[in-house]
Amino acid sequence: MNFDLTEEQQMLNDSLRRFVSNEYGFDKRGEIIKSGKGTDPATWAALAEMGLLGFTFPEDYDGLGGNAVDTMVVMENFGRGLVVEPYLATVVLAGGLIRDLGNDARKSDALPAIATGERLMAFAHSEPGARYNLEHVNTTARQDGDHFLISGHKTAVLHGGQAGQLIVSARTSGTAGDQQGLSLFIVDADSKGVKVNDYAAHDGHRIADISLSSVTVSAGNLLGEIDQAFPAIEKAIDLGIAAICAEAVGAMEAMNAATLEYIKSRKQFGVPIGKFQVLQHRMADMFIQTEQARTMAILAANSADSDDRPSRREAISMAKTLVGQGARYVAQQGVQLHGGMGVTEEMFAAHLFKRLTLINLLFGDADHHLGEVSDRLLAKSA
Repeated sequence: MNFDLTEEQQMLNDSLRRFVSNEYGFDKRGEIIKSGKGTDPATWAALAEMGLLGFTFPEDYDGLGGNAVDTMVVMENFGRGLVVEPYLATVVLAGGLIRDLGNDARKSDALPAIATGERLMAFAHSEPGARYNLEHVNTTARQDGDHFLISGHKTAVLHGGQAGQLIVSARTSGTAGDQQGLSLFIVDADSKGVKVNDYAAHDGHRIADISLSSVTVSAGNLLGEIDQAFPAIEKAIDLGIAAICAEAVGAMEAMNAATLEYIKSRKQFGVPIGKFQVLQHRMADMFIQTEQARTMAILAANSADSDDRPSRREAISMAKTLVGQGARYVAQQGVQLHGGMGVTEEMFAAHLFKRLTLINLLFGDADHHLGEVSDRLLAKSA
C-alpha cells in the first residue's frame, strides 16, 4: 500500500490548505450555517474552478480521472476547516453512482453539470428503522407502462434539501432485507409527490427527510439495471466511508492544533497548563490516535475503488472502526482539555467535537463496523 502522495496530489493538498485557511474561516463557516442554505455559491463556484467537483469523473465527461486517494486529499482538508459544502453528497455519492452506473447519455447530462457546479444532487437511500442495514429498503417503484411510480420515505438525506435532483433507491421486487430487487432512479426534487423537510444536523450540515407519494418517473430515469443496484449502493457507501475517514483525520488534526494552542495560553497556578505532565501525556495520546486514524484512512482510500467486494468491505470496516474510535477519543479529550470553554459556540473545538461525533455515527458507527469485521473473520475461520 502506497503511503505517499504523488506530486500532483501534494500540489492539490497545498492548494487546498491555503484555500481553507484563507477563504473559509470560522466566521465564514458560521455565516453559511446561519443562512440555512447549506452552501455558499461563491465557495461552490471556487471549488468548481479548482476542478474539485469533477476530480474523480472520467476525462470524457469534463473530469480529471481521479480516484479515491484524490478524494481523501480533498476531504482531509475539508475536515480541517469543517467545510459544510455538499461535496460528499453531490460529488462522492451521487456523482459516483452516475459515473459507475450511468449510460453515456446520463453521464453526459449529469457529470459535466456537477463538475461546473451547476447541479447539486443527493443520494436518498436511508430509511426509518434501517439502522445501518443497506438492504433495508421499503420504498417501492411500481412499473406502469414506460413509467415507474415511486412511493416511500427517506430519512437523513445528506444535503437533500439543496439538491435539484435525487438518486432514490427503491424496491422493484422482493421484500425489505433482500439484496436482490433494489433499483436506483433519478428524480427531480420538484416533481409532483416529492416533499422535502430540510433541517440542520447537530454539526451544522444540512440533511432532509423526503417523502415520495406516487412520484412518476420515466423508465429512462432508471440508473443501471433493474433489480441489480445493491452492489453499486454498497460501493457508493464504501466510497463515502473512505471520504469521511479522511475528513475525520483533518478534523482531528485541527482539534489537536486548537487544543495545543489553548493549553499553552491557559494559565493555572501562574503557569500554562500545558506544563503539567499529565496534560502532555493526554496530548501525546491524541496525536497517536490521529496518526493511527491517518493510516487507516489511507487504507480505506486505497481500497475504496476496488471491485473485490470482500477485501474492500473488510478494509473499509476496519478503517471506519479505528477512525471512529480515534475521532471519539480526540473529540472528547479536546473538549475536556479546553474545560468549560470547550462546549461554547464561540470555540472552534466545540464544532470539531460535534462533527467528529457525527462522523463516527455516519454510515455505521465503530461498534457496528467492528461487528462487521468480526463476522467476516469468523466466516473465514469456519
